[in-house]
Amino acid sequence: MSSLDRADDLFAEISRAGYYPEIVAAGIRDAVAGEQTRAFVVHHEPTFDREEIRRHMTVLVLTPSRVIVAHTDEHPGDDLLPRPYTSTTAEAVALSRVGSVLVTRMVAAHSQQLEEAVMTISWGAISRVELEPARCDDPNCEADHGYSGSITGDDFTLRLSSAADGGTAVERLLEFARQLSAATTHVAPAGR
Repeated sequence: MSSLDRADDLFAEISRAGYYPEIVAAGIRDAVAGEQTRAFVVHHEPTFDREEIRRHMTVLVLTPSRVIVAHTDEHPGDDLLPRPYTSTTAEAVALSRVGSVLVTRMVAAHSQQLEEAVMTISWGAISRVELEPARCDDPNCEADHGYSGSITGDDFTLRLSSAADGGTAVERLLEFARQLSAATTHVAPAGR
């Protein structure tokens, strides 16, 4: 393992989270497929479903050629499996497919402290269309001007806050975004 490989740190973080560490680690190992781990984010959060609290874990891994997005969830049992179970889903996206990395930072005005960060990664799998009635500058106009709108990629979004997740987690998210942004500038676009 090279000095740039952070796999040991990643698996230690998964273990510290204490949320099905063997299951989560196995899913990540399969998805990473022996590539070097350059950066990662581990986010463990509870979700509230009626009167139950379930947990969810998201793990992001940056390798030399891909970004891995993995989710592990708890399920109470259903027609598929009658007893409670977990499911882990991992998507491996080639860096050449990443179209944009959007980062929003929220800083408290009074203290200049970083309060939270949101990272959105777009690779074209999901697009969101937002339409609104088109308007003209004439306030008395009653004509139908059709619609105007925008299409935005919204494949994956992760929000971390200092209050809920700790400042270290927010900084790790920002470092992941920096490394992912840098990695996507060094690859040829898909299809070329």
